[in-house]
Amino acid sequence: MRTLHVFTLLLCCSVYTFGQISTKEKAAVDQIFAQWNKPGVPGCGLGIIKNGKLVYARGYGMANLEYALPNTPTSVFRIGSTSKQFTAACIVLLAKQGKLKLTNTLNQFFPAFPAYAKKITVQHLLNHTSGIRDYLLLASLKGLESDSYYTDEDLMQWLVNQKELNFAPGDDYLYSNSGYWLLGQIVGKVAGMNMADFAKKEIFEPLGMANTHFHNDHNQIVKKRASGYMPRRKGGYRISMTTLNMIGDGGIFTTIEDIKKWDDAFYKHSTFDQEFWRLMTKQGVLNNGREIDYASGLMIDKYKGLKTVSHGGAFVGFRAELLRFPKQRFSVAIFTNRGDANPTGMAYQVADVLLKDQFEQQKTSSQGNSASATPKPIKLSKKSLEKFDGHYWNDARSYSRKIYVKNDTLRYFRSAASESSLVPIGNNQFKMLVRGNVVVKFNQQKSGKYDMVFVVNGREIASSYQYTPKTYSAKEIKKFAGNYYSDELDIYYQLKLRNDALQLFIDGKEQFATKPVMENFFSNPRFGSLQFQLDNNGKVKSFRLASGRVKNLKFVRK
Repeated sequence: MRTLHVFTLLLCCSVYTFGQISTKEKAAVDQIFAQWNKPGVPGCGLGIIKNGKLVYARGYGMANLEYALPNTPTSVFRIGSTSKQFTAACIVLLAKQGKLKLTNTLNQFFPAFPAYAKKITVQHLLNHTSGIRDYLLLASLKGLESDSYYTDEDLMQWLVNQKELNFAPGDDYLYSNSGYWLLGQIVGKVAGMNMADFAKKEIFEPLGMANTHFHNDHNQIVKKRASGYMPRRKGGYRISMTTLNMIGDGGIFTTIEDIKKWDDAFYKHSTFDQEFWRLMTKQGVLNNGREIDYASGLMIDKYKGLKTVSHGGAFVGFRAELLRFPKQRFSVAIFTNRGDANPTGMAYQVADVLLKDQFEQQKTSSQGNSASATPKPIKLSKKSLEKFDGHYWNDARSYSRKIYVKNDTLRYFRSAASESSLVPIGNNQFKMLVRGNVVVKFNQQKSGKYDMVFVVNGREIASSYQYTPKTYSAKEIKKFAGNYYSDELDIYYQLKLRNDALQLFIDGKEQFATKPVMENFFSNPRFGSLQFQLDNNGKVKSFRLASGRVKNLKFVRK
C-alpha cells in the first residue's frame, strides 16, 4: 500500500498540462497507456506538443523496478533509431559548413573498403540506398548473442570484409544500421572530434538540450536514467540493456522535455535555417527515378490525409517514436523502457484523439473523389480466377504465400490459421478483405508465370514471384549437408539432416531447421533462405544466404 501511495504522489508531481487539451481528451490519452499506469511495471514518457507548447507531458509505469522510481517527463530514455535524425543533422551541418559534400563517396573517407565504395555516396547512406549490409544482422549471422560485446574497430573490419553489397547503390531501399554508423564515423573524421562531442557543441548546447547526449561510453553515469526491460514468458521482467558503445545508428539518450526543444527547432529557424530542414526532409530518389519515403533520418509519409515526419526506434529494452504533423504544428513523443511496446501505434492513437476533427475534415473534403478511387467489385469466372493459382515467393522477407480458389473466391493463404478473401475489382486486380485499403495485383511475365504485387493506400509495398514448389526425400536432402565457410563473416556453418529437414548449426551450435521451398532452395521464416549452387556434375559447391537486411552472402562448401 505504501509503494502505491508513493507512486501516486510522485506521479501527481510529474504530470504537465498547459491548456489546449481538454479533460476528456486527457482521459482518452491516459486510457491508451492504462496498462502501464501502475507500479511494478515499466512504461514510458509521453509528450504532446501543440503550437509550440508541451500541452501534455507525463510518465506511465516505472523507470526503475529495483528502486520503484516512476517514469516522468524528465526521465532519460535510450531512443534507438529515433537517434538517426541527429546523426543526419550532424552530416547536414558539416555539408552546410562546406566541410563535406553529400556527393562525397565512401572510399574518400575509408579507402580500405572494396571497389564498390567508390559508388556509395553520403546521400546513399542517409537514404538507406547504399546496399551496405546491416551490421546487427552480420553480428547475429556470426553467431554472436544479443549481449555479446564488440567494438567500433571490430565493426569496421566486418564491413570492410564484405565483398558484395545487397544491391547496387541507388537501385533499391533497404534500411541499414551500418550506413548510419558509418555516417557517425564520417562525422568524426571530418569534424576532428567524436560525433558525441560535435553534436553536443553544434546541436544540444545551442538548443539547451542539457539532458541529451550520444551515449558512446556504456560506463557513463546518467542521472534519472530509465532502465530497459523485457517481459519474461512466465511473468515479470528482466533487465535489457547493452554494453555496446556504437553511435550513429542509435545511441541518443534524451527526455521528453528536451525533445520538445528539438521539435521547436523544426519551426523556429534561429538555430537551424530552412535550408537545413529542406535537406533533412528531402526524400531519397532511386536510380529509376522513384521517390522513396525516407529522407535523412526521417520518414516522410501521410496519415489519414495529413503529412507526417517521423521516426521510430527499437534497441534492447527500449522502444521510441517521435511523430510530427508539421502543418498542424502537432507532435507526439513516446519513449518507452519496455521491449514489448509499440510506441508507433500508440502515437497514432494519440493523434486520433487530438486531431480527429482535422481527420474528419480531410475525409469530408475528399469524399467527392473517394468513390472513383475505389473500383467496384466485378464478377470473374472460376476459370479466370484459377489462372492465378499457385505459390508465390517474397525475396525481400523470405516468405511464401499460396493463392487458390475456394467456393468461387480467390483466397490468399498465409497459414492454416490465417487467410483472406480476394474480391476482383479488375481482370487482374483484387481487393483484400482486411482492414485498410489493400489491393493485390497479378502481372503476367514473359514466362507465363505471374508476379503478385501488394498495393496499400495506392503505394506498391511488396512483390512476390510465382514458383514451382519442390519436395525432397531424406536421401536427396542429404546431398546438401556439409560444412560451409564464409570468408566475409569468417565463420563455419554446418548443415545436417535432422527429422527430414536441413538443420543449421553455427560453429557447432544448433540454430534453425530449413525446409525446401523450390529446387535447390531452402528456407526458414525466422532465419532466411539458402540458394544452393551446383557444379557441372550436380554436386553442391556453395550457397547464397539471404536473411533480412543481409543478401547474397556466399558460403563455400569445404
